[in-house]
Amino acid sequence: MGDSRDGTGSPRTTPTSVTSVRSPRTADTLVRYLLTASLVRTASGGAAVGLFTLTVRTGGPGGAAPGGLLAALLTAPYVAGPWLAGVLDRARDGRRVLGVSFLVFGVALAAAALLLGRVPFLVVAGLVTVAGLCGPLVTGGLSSRLATVDGWDERGRRRAEGWDSATYGIGNTFGPAAVGAVGAVLGARTGVLCLGTAAAVAALTVRTLPAGAPPAKGPAGPLRVRQTFRIIATVGQLRRVMLAMALTALVAGGITVVATTLGRQLTGSPEAGAALAAVYGFGYLAGSVVAGIVPLRGEPERTSTVLVAVSAAAVACCAVAPGYAVAVVTFAATGAASALLFTATLAVRAVYAPPEARAQVYVSMGALKMAVSSAGTALAGTLMGLGPRTLLGAGCAVTLFALTGVLGDRRISRKWNSAAESQQNSSARNNSGTLHPEIS
Repeated sequence: MGDSRDGTGSPRTTPTSVTSVRSPRTADTLVRYLLTASLVRTASGGAAVGLFTLTVRTGGPGGAAPGGLLAALLTAPYVAGPWLAGVLDRARDGRRVLGVSFLVFGVALAAAALLLGRVPFLVVAGLVTVAGLCGPLVTGGLSSRLATVDGWDERGRRRAEGWDSATYGIGNTFGPAAVGAVGAVLGARTGVLCLGTAAAVAALTVRTLPAGAPPAKGPAGPLRVRQTFRIIATVGQLRRVMLAMALTALVAGGITVVATTLGRQLTGSPEAGAALAAVYGFGYLAGSVVAGIVPLRGEPERTSTVLVAVSAAAVACCAVAPGYAVAVVTFAATGAASALLFTATLAVRAVYAPPEARAQVYVSMGALKMAVSSAGTALAGTLMGLGPRTLLGAGCAVTLFALTGVLGDRRISRKWNSAAESQQNSSARNNSGTLHPEIS
């Protein structure tokens, strides 16, 4: 009775945590979750900028290169995310795993800031790598906890996912701003120490969240990483949303670099270019807040497909913006569309990820998104000689390719399912019509 079919014909069980009854404590739970997520994601969002700024100001050998290396070491360990998420899926109390990871992140980041320029650089690089290993649990690992909270109805869960998306925007927008503001008054080292403190506080507040259901087990015990990737590849909704996430992340990763250049070209002012990039970030934050106030409706995968089309249109408008004022509107709209699309992908993961691999699915998809986004940033910087409008046109084409791939995959899956059902019905009719000789 509880089974439905995904795009590949595989059975899917609707999560039992989505109920029709709203607990009076769910609003309080959401506030505590948002506080935790905002604190730790602000620390994560500002860490790279803080370490880079501190490295440059300490005046060590190599100039800005060591700062760039430290920033890269914060994101490179995301490739280990699926293995780390397995620990969260198997834990009897996921809050402990998250609390330890947030504390380790904060302590390692603070220690790196305190020791930078005072001990060999390799020691600092090692500490930053340890902090980076906690990153996947800061992002997808924490988001996966929303699906384990009882008491939310469908609309309430979609609202919570919208606000969760907003915490990413808060972290990426206010994290660098906070470390810069504190650094301007008290020094860059103090700014990074404040980020570490925020992560440590989040390690305490995460323990106030509901414990959630005990870990679900697969038929043969906890799933291995390769089994998780097989789930993502074979469950139609997860496979298609992963394709959409990867290709749109490639575009989103480079759009702030493109915005900076386009804004400078339109006005002749470097400050206007930086402001246009910031507009994209504030658009993302505004879109997330809207999704928190007015939850996304409809089947999550279908909603995400529509939002891929909206994103393509928004990027196209950025490419043809005739002036700076129009560019401000179009880049804000593009940021808002990206936020809504990300919120829809959270809903897809919540609905279609099996409980025994929920954190692994969240983190694995998030890690790939992070890697592709970083590649998009590097690619945009490398190809900037082609011009920002050309790159925005290419970004629109890539997004349309993602939309075509999603629609094509869905059509093929439906035909495959229809053919399989027809074959089963034909076999059933043949079996029912077989004449059996009577035994005399």
